[in-house]
Amino acid sequence: MAKKSKKQQSGGTPATVALTQAGTPYTLHAYEHDPASPSYGEEAAQALGVSPDRVFKTLVADVDGELTVAVVPVAGSLDLKALAAAVGGKRAAMADPAAAERTTGYVRGGISPLGQRKRLRTVLDASARAHATICVSAGRRGLEVELSPDDLAALTAATVAPVARP
Repeated sequence: MAKKSKKQQSGGTPATVALTQAGTPYTLHAYEHDPASPSYGEEAAQALGVSPDRVFKTLVADVDGELTVAVVPVAGSLDLKALAAAVGGKRAAMADPAAAERTTGYVRGGISPLGQRKRLRTVLDASARAHATICVSAGRRGLEVELSPDDLAALTAATVAPVARP
């Protein structure tokens, strides 16, 4: 079992540890997660007082048998055909939640595009570039990290493509 860094022991997550190690500027936002909330992303936007087009959800899809991460605004939904096309695939479907959790090391509603157990191919929706900063999960429910979309794309080696629909 891997040793936890001091940052992780003091409440950090693999996502915040990755950001800190990379020297990437970010702001951490915590809020009280309501387990009864029907949408993790909309709950985050509301709790933080941030427009839902600036809060992005991390979704894991299966593209031609390979798990792939899509980061799209909570105000919209993932276009699976566009995701497949963005990574040169033919067919995409949402991944099995248990496989997504096992592979990323995060639980549903807290999956971050950063600091995943196994680095997955990532696609960031092009709408992110319309904002100076966006919020994504920091690795657990009730915790968001705000950073520039360019920094997110660089840290995850993301392809930036239009993969969301309103």
